[in-house]
Amino acid sequence: MVPDVSTGSSTLGLINYLFGEGRRDEHTDPHIVAAWDMAGAPDPGRDPGATYAKLAQRLDHHVVLRTRELGGARPPQHVWHCPVRTAPGDRYLTDAEWAEVARRVVAAAGIAPEDDEKACRWIAVRHADDHIHILATTVRADGRRPRTHRDGQRAQRECRRIEAEFGLRRLKSGDLTAPRTPTGAERAKAGRQGQAVTAREWLRERAYTVAAGVRSVDEYFTVLRSLGVQVRTRIGPETGEVTGYSLAAPGDTNGQGEPIWYGGSKLAPDLSLNRLRERLPDQETAGRPQHIAEPGGPWRRAETALREARVSVESGEDHVAQAQLDAFGDTLHSLALATDGAHQADLHEAAKAFNRARRSVIRSDHQAATALRKAAKELAYASRDPGGLAIALIFAAVHMARAASAWHRQRGHEQQAAADSAWAALTTALARAETAGHDVRELLSEAAAERELDTADSPAHVLIWRIVSQPNKRTEAARRRRAMAPRTVLSRPTAAHEHSGPHRPADAHDGPRLGRRGQAA
Repeated sequence: MVPDVSTGSSTLGLINYLFGEGRRDEHTDPHIVAAWDMAGAPDPGRDPGATYAKLAQRLDHHVVLRTRELGGARPPQHVWHCPVRTAPGDRYLTDAEWAEVARRVVAAAGIAPEDDEKACRWIAVRHADDHIHILATTVRADGRRPRTHRDGQRAQRECRRIEAEFGLRRLKSGDLTAPRTPTGAERAKAGRQGQAVTAREWLRERAYTVAAGVRSVDEYFTVLRSLGVQVRTRIGPETGEVTGYSLAAPGDTNGQGEPIWYGGSKLAPDLSLNRLRERLPDQETAGRPQHIAEPGGPWRRAETALREARVSVESGEDHVAQAQLDAFGDTLHSLALATDGAHQADLHEAAKAFNRARRSVIRSDHQAATALRKAAKELAYASRDPGGLAIALIFAAVHMARAASAWHRQRGHEQQAAADSAWAALTTALARAETAGHDVRELLSEAAAERELDTADSPAHVLIWRIVSQPNKRTEAARRRRAMAPRTVLSRPTAAHEHSGPHRPADAHDGPRLGRRGQAA
């Protein structure tokens, strides 16, 4: 059961949506199942004489009184909105059961504590089998605002208890490190425009990919702009330094034709400016990656750094292991960009899947992961077609992804452990390499001959035999599903032209090939 708290400023506007047909006629039989006072809440879904305006007036009663007393404008963001949805496969809940869910959620969130006669006014509207929408106006009868600090987190905890009592699917508890999911409006907009992903998701994956290959925050902004992403920075009035930033996808505008901006931290917590600065070097170290003239050098160094990072995850301190996982996320993005062939889409999927597993509440000691992070950036500029070295690196990445999942499970990071399906995509990439005509065993042998692989990876032939020669059902199914899939990972519309990749000296090797507006070249 998933609650999703947000705020707004128009009670009537939200009521219009809740009792309307929906953006795609998906609303059926909208009606109130619970309220602060069922007798005092006119229900436009059941009472022909009830109007949207009358319901909004009743809900806004304390808001209007407070506004008159203070002689000013209405309190900002006074509309509290919380859809609550059951998980796919859960049983049907009756109106009475949904009413209990609503009462418990508003109590837990601080909107209407139990037996509080001066609590905020609220309603719960049902217009589908699997969810309700709770609308509240956040001014109490005594004129005060409710205490809603960490309201979403408290609603989550209450939903975990409701799941157990109602016999519903038990979802994983969050730790506030997950990125925001697209809103229903964002998904509907993407659908109308024929997009496979929302602008929020497209920007997030683009930002992760660029951050993996650049060496400074300034270069991060420069590359994003070169790819058609609009960048807006916030400048501190006293220092004149950049204190934050927002991104907008090409062509993503509001009704007035203005760009729709997403702050870095709103895309994902580790894409905030402060988090980027923690793991990107200072300006003095920015520039062209070293050693790229050696054809297979970046691949060898990345494979070595990845094996060493895995040892840190399995045996090191938590803050060191967390840093290695963060750097591993960058490595997966760079690996996907540096790889040609039929399995490139699988590597993009692995990088995307791992983005959730790379974050936790444990702060990273980024200095401990310098070697892997440097290797990831170097790999983004590496030459293509490295033969067995690419297979060896994918193989090492499978081990690392499984180590990451085990590390999260051992520390109770439920969402991260559940989200880490990167290893499945990586094994599918190995299987696809064989179906494309590569002899995976021979390529691994060649890679081992060029540079001895770690003894922990010595059972390579056995594992590859299990993955490729006798693939499990998941790998086999993934292979069939992806056989006809387009070889792109971010399918936003293509701009008029492409940019070849991050800004770099003209004599550098081919760098990360990041097509504009969704093209993964």
